[in-house]
Amino acid sequence: MKIAFIHAHPDDETLATGALIAWLVTSGHEVSLLTATRGERGEVVPGPLSHLAGTPALETHREGELAGALKVLGVSRHAFLGDPPAGSGRRYRDSGMRWIREGLAGPAEDAEPDSLCAADLDDVVADVASWIRAVDADLVISYHTDGGYGHPDHVRIHHASLAAAQRTGKGFAAVVHAPGDGVRWFDLRDLQPVVEEALRHHASQLTAHGDGTLTHSGGQSEEVTTSVGLLPSPETPSATGMVGCTVHSYT
Repeated sequence: MKIAFIHAHPDDETLATGALIAWLVTSGHEVSLLTATRGERGEVVPGPLSHLAGTPALETHREGELAGALKVLGVSRHAFLGDPPAGSGRRYRDSGMRWIREGLAGPAEDAEPDSLCAADLDDVVADVASWIRAVDADLVISYHTDGGYGHPDHVRIHHASLAAAQRTGKGFAAVVHAPGDGVRWFDLRDLQPVVEEALRHHASQLTAHGDGTLTHSGGQSEEVTTSVGLLPSPETPSATGMVGCTVHSYT
């Protein structure tokens, strides 16, 4: 099966779905990744890379970090949204984030006109659909409706990816982080070392400690995610059979 992951920023692919990507690759599936932005507004881990914060050099650096992580995970093909064949040359920038109210995030007040959230949704959908066609994906995997934690770029990519899957007649499954009705759960704890190796390539954004935990640039700590679920969208019926029958849970 050909599976296309769609993520918003460099490091999202490893943080949220690194173990799943690695397992799918070793299971014989062809996995591609489309990254919407270069994470231009990402905070930088204090230390030797601090000078990159807020500079154009951060974009180039994060491109290199992403390439290193994808090599570890085994992703066969990658593009940034807007770059051919995932569009016609338009560049989508990181929208940043602010909390509008508790539980509701929105783009930063100084988000640029060419940011992902400022773009017309139909343009974003068209570019995502171009990538799905280019990699001949059978299944599209991206965020759930809340984008994982509410980041506006994640939410925008959820809507665009789902709509692009519908437009191209492909199945869509959302990444979820708890078992539930209809969820295909993947317990991939054995792949923790692989995920941590990939995470170490994203050194500007986080620190992987090698003990199953990581610390983000802002100082927040959490466990490395290895077990995830996929929730097929009822709006793309073909995803149900693909996720249920072709991609089996691992325990």
